[in-house]
Amino acid sequence: MASLGTAFRRLGAVSGAGAVGLAAYGAHGAQFPDAYRKELYVKANQYHFLHSLALLGVPNCRKPLWAGLLLASGTTLFCASFYCYGLTGNPTVQSLAPVGGSLLILGWLALAF
Repeated sequence: MASLGTAFRRLGAVSGAGAVGLAAYGAHGAQFPDAYRKELYVKANQYHFLHSLALLGVPNCRKPLWAGLLLASGTTLFCASFYCYGLTGNPTVQSLAPVGGSLLILGWLALAF
């Protein structure tokens, strides 16, 4: 059975693959009515890539459960809120971005300690 750290490493790899797919969709398939919404989508994709890579490092830290859960949930909340707003223009999901961002900060600290 795979260790907890290995599970988060695999999640990081799958998340990275998803980030590539969403980047391709944003570049070739999505229709953005204005530059701001496209910018939000691109920013979400950059953070998605970066934090997918961070998940790859989870097996090497002292608290893989904490680091993995914080990074995975933070990436989901932060990036999904920006992807959703960029694609739909629905501002109601943007309230999740600060929560996701806070979880990402805690995830990086969990990697460090």
